[in-house]
Amino acid sequence: MIYGVGIDLVKIERMKDVVDRWGRKFLERVFTQSEISYCYEKKNPYLSLSVRFAAKEALIKAIGSEVTVSLTDIEVINAANGRPDIKISGRLKEFFSERSIKQTALSLSHEKEYGIACVVLEK
Repeated sequence: MIYGVGIDLVKIERMKDVVDRWGRKFLERVFTQSEISYCYEKKNPYLSLSVRFAAKEALIKAIGSEVTVSLTDIEVINAANGRPDIKISGRLKEFFSERSIKQTALSLSHEKEYGIACVVLEK
């Protein structure tokens, strides 16, 4: 049974501008250390940062306004086969347990100017 669906679109150039302006302060407020390291191993880290930010926003949309969530409680990881997935922690983990949310499905993509993410939550 589907609990919620969320989608978000991020302009990659806007992510670059925010990181250029706020630097480490922004990165550490939004991303886990693992996410930051992964993204900066890439030729263009802003593509990966953008889709990860979109994934976090899409997950928040999928749960609605039922709980306030720290963005660092949502971590985009890659499974052994390369497929993106979401790892949750903190208050969000409690919320998933309370609502019997058992599974997340995540799709990420980027093309030229934009990064997009879609999240489906299943009970």
